Amino acid sequence: MSSPALQALIFDVDGTLADTESAHRAAFNHAFAELGMDWQWDEALYLELLNISGGKERIRHYWMQAHPDIRALDGQAVQDTINQIHELKTAAYEQAVQDGAVALRPGVLKLIEAAFTDGLRLAIATTTSPVNITALLRTAIGPDWRQYFTVVEDASTAPIKKPHPQVYLQTLNRLELPARACLALEDSANGLQAALAASLATIITPNAFTAHHDFKSALRVLPSLRYVNVAHLRAWHAEANAGKALLRA
Repeated sequence: MSSPALQALIFDVDGTLADTESAHRAAFNHAFAELGMDWQWDEALYLELLNISGGKERIRHYWMQAHPDIRALDGQAVQDTINQIHELKTAAYEQAVQDGAVALRPGVLKLIEAAFTDGLRLAIATTTSPVNITALLRTAIGPDWRQYFTVVEDASTAPIKKPHPQVYLQTLNRLELPARACLALEDSANGLQAALAASLATIITPNAFTAHHDFKSALRVLPSLRYVNVAHLRAWHAEANAGKALLRA
């Protein structure tokens, strides 16, 4: 049986479409200050916290580390506080995006437009919130950004965070395509692990926060998408499927 041609690209958001993490960190710190908390996430600490996927999960993890007596507190009260922090953080991040603090990474918009014109289907598979996605892409692409993306799966639809493959499995299900007809584009080890667990060949574009991650199982590791075109993607996809065919033989 011949391998299918490339039919879809599945994009992560934070760190892949845009270098968002500095703006996210600033937004977390803004929320802490607004609530009168003495928490301050510097870059080194945030680098460690990025190993935890999901903003609310990241807050809870830090709280457990900084104040292990959290276990003695009322669970609902803790969750309510986490929700409040995250709500303030999301508003601060959205404002930062609107103010121009975040831009798409080099080559991203050009590749999205070229792939769309070439007939490839585009999807988003992310652990971030719908509000964050909309804020970024409405500012970077325009109010009609949804026309490019057939499927959007996010924290609201796939609550089990990467490295679990839930978000990718649901994306493939909604695309009604097999993994071997798609490529995933990611920037982190958690993202790569999630994509591989869904049997997706994956292209990695690391950033300052993920450059130290282990990407040895990626199809390609590139500094950015600046010089990548659809022909490259089709060739790399064919290479990945040829390799899988050899393994099956």
